[in-house]
Amino acid sequence: MISILIALNSILIALNSILIALNSILIALSTALAIVVGGLPGQDCLTKPEPTGASYLTALENGRKANEGFKRCRHYVAGWLALADEETGLIPRSLRDAYWNAKDSAADNYPFMVLTAAIVDRPLFEGAMRDMLRTEIALTSRIDSLPDTYSFAKKEFHDEKPDLGRILFGASEYIKDGLLPLTEWLGASPWCDRMVSILDDMWKHAPVETPFGRIVSTNVEINGEMLQTLSRVYWMTGEEKYLDWAVRLGDYYLLGENHPTRDFKNLRLRDHGCEIVSGLCELYAAVHFARPEKKKAYVEPIHIMLDRILEIGRNDHGLFYNSVDPRNLKPGKGVADTWGYTLNGFYTVYMIDKTDHYRAACLKALDCLFENYRNYKWEGNSSDGYADSIESALNLYNRERVPSAAKWIDSETAVMWAKQKDDGVIEGWHGDGNFARTTIMYCLWKTAGITIRPWREDVIFGADQDSDGLAITITAEKAWKGSLLFDSPRHKTILKLPVDWPRINQFPEWFTVEESKDYLFASDQVVIRETPLFVHRSGKDLLRGITIELEAGETKHIGIQSFGSGEK
Repeated sequence: MISILIALNSILIALNSILIALNSILIALSTALAIVVGGLPGQDCLTKPEPTGASYLTALENGRKANEGFKRCRHYVAGWLALADEETGLIPRSLRDAYWNAKDSAADNYPFMVLTAAIVDRPLFEGAMRDMLRTEIALTSRIDSLPDTYSFAKKEFHDEKPDLGRILFGASEYIKDGLLPLTEWLGASPWCDRMVSILDDMWKHAPVETPFGRIVSTNVEINGEMLQTLSRVYWMTGEEKYLDWAVRLGDYYLLGENHPTRDFKNLRLRDHGCEIVSGLCELYAAVHFARPEKKKAYVEPIHIMLDRILEIGRNDHGLFYNSVDPRNLKPGKGVADTWGYTLNGFYTVYMIDKTDHYRAACLKALDCLFENYRNYKWEGNSSDGYADSIESALNLYNRERVPSAAKWIDSETAVMWAKQKDDGVIEGWHGDGNFARTTIMYCLWKTAGITIRPWREDVIFGADQDSDGLAITITAEKAWKGSLLFDSPRHKTILKLPVDWPRINQFPEWFTVEESKDYLFASDQVVIRETPLFVHRSGKDLLRGITIELEAGETKHIGIQSFGSGEK
């Protein structure tokens, strides 16, 4: 018996030695691959020697900023729900307008109440937000699924007779400004179904005959929105009809007699007009991959348009005027708050054709902001103007990390937040939704796309990104247990785009987890003999979420980085 016990003890000692050796190998491998961004307690890292690391302190500070933003968005939703019509549950267009309409209530405000709830209040998302969609469909659909304005006082349509032009404009706004951004975050959902239904019926009722086929309108804003929508929905669904419709519009503007800088008397470079530029550039990217012969036909007119805009459309800082007369080379007045919406198009064409001066235009704009546009009175100091300008910077900063632009985004977001009232409402009109839209973009930057479920306002979580690795800090005032949820490359997983070209109202991707990759994950709670153990996790596993449990007042640090393709 004694000999057996001695033998068992020898086996246990050997097993322990094997475990220690394996841990040493993992630590050596992790250091060589720089798998942890910033140090963890008890572990020195070649890239960040501090035990808790500057990265974790930055992550905590980012978490505080994101936490304020998420709380403000939740407060905004509460403020607008208090204004909802008692009978229908729909929100009014503004504090003065007691009706729901597609181009404002549905397009600009409601979708970002939905998105806020999806992130910070899942019961509200599954309850009142879905109820509002069902009610909107039932009460406002007028020509097939196309929505019209609904009066709370009349309990029926606001206008006695339907007007197809008005209805098509509202439908286009609802899709591009609201349902499409929602779909880019949520994926398949009832809101996606609503979007596709409206889009199909818009083209079913397209009233304008052209040499290239029927189109929905001659309105530049509508057609710009359609170009953006169709170029994305084509990839998302794989249905050729959407690209066919987009090409009709592309031919109408690039190959016909409606070229934006050759034929327009006035080219608007701010919202309600600038959509045509970025829309044509999105189509250009789509046909580059899907229909190369059509792309060849578009090369010259696309570059002529963009080069003329650069020639006459910018001020000395590289930001766009509100409008220009492209035929007489006359710039307009004022600075467009949506300067980045137009530059999205330039950057897209740079990605496709490697036209360096288009990228340079984006860098110049980003570099000018901090020194010249702090506390700038966008749109007469409107919150909406700040929202659009901050989004402009965020989307381009996601591609080009200009340090001074990051400082400007922080400073101007604080200015925008200061406009929110005590009841959660910002300015009392449908543009309040854009406050939430851009705030969520900002928060997702500070968390590198990470969210938690369930969200609670005392739980602070933030991230600091370095190369393709991430340092995460999470803390809570009260005990909390939940999931840490990582973002995926949504341009591939949801939209199925061939590349992640910049898009108006998109939610940029920061740190994304892919199913096909492997990851090394380290926490200051997974240790052997006071040394962090790096745990292998598949992308599929991480996308299901990491369970985190916090005691009251506890703080945890997590490091994560990808390695290898994971493909067999």
